Amino acid sequence: MKSLDSTLPTSGEATIAKKASQELSASINTKALSQLVSITDADDITHSISIPVSSLRILIGILTELGQGNSVNLLPIRTELSTQEAADLLNVPRYNLLRLLKEGHIPHDHKDNHRKVKYADLLAYQDKLEANRRSTLSELSELDQKLGLGYE
Repeated sequence: MKSLDSTLPTSGEATIAKKASQELSASINTKALSQLVSITDADDITHSISIPVSSLRILIGILTELGQGNSVNLLPIRTELSTQEAADLLNVPRYNLLRLLKEGHIPHDHKDNHRKVKYADLLAYQDKLEANRRSTLSELSELDQKLGLGYE
């Protein structure tokens, strides 16, 4: 797998992406399995293509991010990442990721002296962290209310 690309869109690309995201969002048929999309090629010939609505939702997400000036990387859910790529996605130093792997917080494979982490396992770890954060915040909020420290 190539390294993750972090090229940011130009301001012109961001403007085009934002408008495309808005127009596509307004025209998507969320109840359909697929939708017909027309595209005009370099020879000014229009082609109609049936695209799964689930793919159009992904495209809207990509265009929205680009429209906000963010770079986007598309990774298949079954992708295996190096420890550095996994650390980059979690936005932690590599040594912290290695500690998480060693402590069993994130499953990984160890082949030929290299550790590989499945993208799906990183997502599951992030979801678990988010659920723990929400639970802790809820407990703190309840405690604030019991102690009368909350906002009225």
